[in-house]
Amino acid sequence: MTMSHALALAPVDARHMRRRKLTDALVRGGVIVAFALAVIPLVSLLATIIVRGAPRLFADFPYFLTVSMKGVFGGMDAGGIYHALLGTVLVTAWACLISVPIGILAAVFLVEYGHPRPLARALTFFVDVMTGIPSIVAGLFAAAVFALSVGPGYRAGIMGAAALSVLMVPTIVRSTEEMLRMVPSGLREAAYALGVPKWKVTVKVVLRTAFTGIITGIILGIARVIGETAPLLVTVGTFDAINTDVFNGRMMTLPVYVYRQYAMGEATCAASATSCVTSINEQRAWSAALVLLAVVVLINCGGRWLAHMFQPKGEK
Repeated sequence: MTMSHALALAPVDARHMRRRKLTDALVRGGVIVAFALAVIPLVSLLATIIVRGAPRLFADFPYFLTVSMKGVFGGMDAGGIYHALLGTVLVTAWACLISVPIGILAAVFLVEYGHPRPLARALTFFVDVMTGIPSIVAGLFAAAVFALSVGPGYRAGIMGAAALSVLMVPTIVRSTEEMLRMVPSGLREAAYALGVPKWKVTVKVVLRTAFTGIITGIILGIARVIGETAPLLVTVGTFDAINTDVFNGRMMTLPVYVYRQYAMGEATCAASATSCVTSINEQRAWSAALVLLAVVVLINCGGRWLAHMFQPKGEK
């Protein structure tokens, strides 16, 4: 290239570089704006729950966490969420016991076996349909099943667990399926070459390798259902005392507790102006919401720790 050609191309290269820098700046700005739009509502939500829920929770700690609402009525400044917290833990645990084996086994069938093909396609179709089911429909389905099998007046925590499992299964199936597909085929082929049976390859190699992703999918499933209110209102109902038997009697859960307390109490504002006095019911609702948020955070932290402990050593 001659000197004259180089001088002629120099302005073109300079314009090209300026255009690239401008494009880079615009993309960076767009990413920052999108990140802010996603984070600001989340931070605002967390701040609102903490600001409104912390005063009541810490003022009555640990009383608020260790008593129920039995014998509390009207605007009495008493009662707590122990019965609702216990109900949430029991119902969610039973929902996991129902949905986790079903979801993982369904994903294993789709990825590792998938025969006959029509059955695999039908399973995939039904999982896709279940993903979009409204939560109230899941509650009505569980109520109808138990009404036909046990009786129309039956209400128990296991009904709520069944309704929540209908919502959990699609999430677990989809996430586990994706994690299993990410396991390298070379690992399977190496195990087959050693004469290992297919079922043992699936259990010892495939599921072991994808364990971290499977735990993440289970956590996503729990996060999907732990805050549901509508199906639990239909199936479990409300109860102000402590009930530890998920097979007999109504139970209270944290989402239903929050809904009920907030519906019972409204803020009373002065006629002139700016200050409002929050009722005791609303205070309980915000504090219960904060506890529910803390439970979700603890579940996520526990799941991440479990995934870290059981992931393959080479990935730690």
